[in-house]
Amino acid sequence: MIESSANAVVSLLIVGALTIVAMLTKSGLSRIGLPSLIGFLALGLLIRVADDRWDLFSQADFEILSFVGKVGLVTLLFRVGLESHLAGLLSQLKRASLIWVADVLVSAALGYVVALYLLGLGKTSSLVVATAFTATSVGISVAVWQELKALQSPNGELLIDIAELDAISAIILMALLFALLPQLTAGGLSSVDSAAIVGVQAGLFLLKLIGFGTFCFLFSVWVEKPATSYLRKLEPTPDPMLTVVGIGFMIAAMAEWLGFSMAIGAFFAGLIFSRDRETVKMESSFMPIYELFSPFFFIFIGLQMNPAALGAALKPGIILALAAICAKLVADGLPV
Repeated sequence: MIESSANAVVSLLIVGALTIVAMLTKSGLSRIGLPSLIGFLALGLLIRVADDRWDLFSQADFEILSFVGKVGLVTLLFRVGLESHLAGLLSQLKRASLIWVADVLVSAALGYVVALYLLGLGKTSSLVVATAFTATSVGISVAVWQELKALQSPNGELLIDIAELDAISAIILMALLFALLPQLTAGGLSSVDSAAIVGVQAGLFLLKLIGFGTFCFLFSVWVEKPATSYLRKLEPTPDPMLTVVGIGFMIAAMAEWLGFSMAIGAFFAGLIFSRDRETVKMESSFMPIYELFSPFFFIFIGLQMNPAALGAALKPGIILALAAICAKLVADGLPV
């Protein structure tokens, strides 16, 4: 009991200290016009370097930082969804779909060719790289666009649509790939078996996606407005918005449980409530939560980097980064 209490004290000190440093970092970088997430990522990497050298943090500390980082991701995407205009996103969807198809095809093809022929990673590893190339990090992307105040523009809506489509398709492709990997590694998979596995996995994912989308639609149409109207009458500010955030967290958790991601779930949760202008007006009550937790998403990304592997990973990392940049410029830039 005493040891558990001591661990809680240390973890609380860590979270408190990181909050202070994150706010100071954000203030300093904003003065020189740099995105704050650069500082948060660097802060996470510095913590990892310090821990590798002096063994500062326990496994429990890392688990707490991981949890707080996930809360940061959910708050980030929930705010993006809440501030989005659903009509604007839908109006850009046709154009975004064309760019998305080009993005997936070009990025996957270039990633596979570079990994197989330039880096010599082998066919299975190259398939993993190709699948990873199709994704767009929604959290990092929208954070940059948000700081530039570009999300409310037509281009911002287009970029959100593409990023979300990329995220959904990447999850589907990665799930299919992981289902095939054991057989691919063993080398005993026929084309019929491959088609059967892909068909089953794709069918299950599609059913879950339809179910989740239907739930979000019905909640938005039939439940959201009566519920938030009742909460505004029942609770004083800021309680209604905090209750809405709690619902958003639960929807994000549901999406993760179904195999999508917390980021997608949080974005859809924000979209559910974005239709109600009165709820959006209450956003100021949510901002302290957002400012507190969102930096931890980027800090934890930096914390997951392995400094010992950076040297060996530098050359292939640069090659893959350049290939990814070229793929996005060609696949997204030409259709636009």
